Amino acid sequence: MGIFSRLGEIINANISSMLERAEDPIKMIRLMIHEMEDTLTEIKSSAAEVIADRIRIERRLREAKQNASEWEHRAELAISKEREDLAREAVERKLLHESQARDLEKKLASADELVKQYQEDISRLEEKLKGAYRRQKELADKMKHARQRKKVEEKIYQVNTAGAFARFEEYNDRIDRMEADTAVTKMSGGPDLEQKFRDLESESDVEAELARLKKKKKSK
Repeated sequence: MGIFSRLGEIINANISSMLERAEDPIKMIRLMIHEMEDTLTEIKSSAAEVIADRIRIERRLREAKQNASEWEHRAELAISKEREDLAREAVERKLLHESQARDLEKKLASADELVKQYQEDISRLEEKLKGAYRRQKELADKMKHARQRKKVEEKIYQVNTAGAFARFEEYNDRIDRMEADTAVTKMSGGPDLEQKFRDLESESDVEAELARLKKKKKSK
């Protein structure tokens, strides 16, 4: 079943309200436009049939009036020739065509009214369809801008993330270098170990000098 079931619902529909409630507005507006276009095609086809019928009625009306006029002239001719019998028949034919003309005038008036109604419906539906086209474009532009914005945000995120990873790698490199320096220092004994040996050597010199002085004193 379509979104709209008759012309009145299309004309009176609040497109914006329907789109706000729709889960997929883009899909909804496409369906609306499709149904409006189909309805417009059907209405124009029906209007064309009514217009064609009106043309036929108008032609028949002209013929009826023309025939009535011709039989009136014949009746006048018959009277002038004192042929009352022919005049009577001519008058009867004239009245018949005039009656047909009156019926056709009524049908023509009805056809005119129907054509006018179709024209109004077509005009209103076309205006509604233009609004739907505008709404579709707005939604398409909005979706396009949303996609562009998403791409921009993703690029910004990637840039920030790349910077963070770069800094992280830099910190890791520094830590690795410090650990390497420490390992090399340990392999070479390190400055602390050398200082300890120098201290030991200095202490030995002091002890040796003390021992020499003590021995010298004893010898005296």
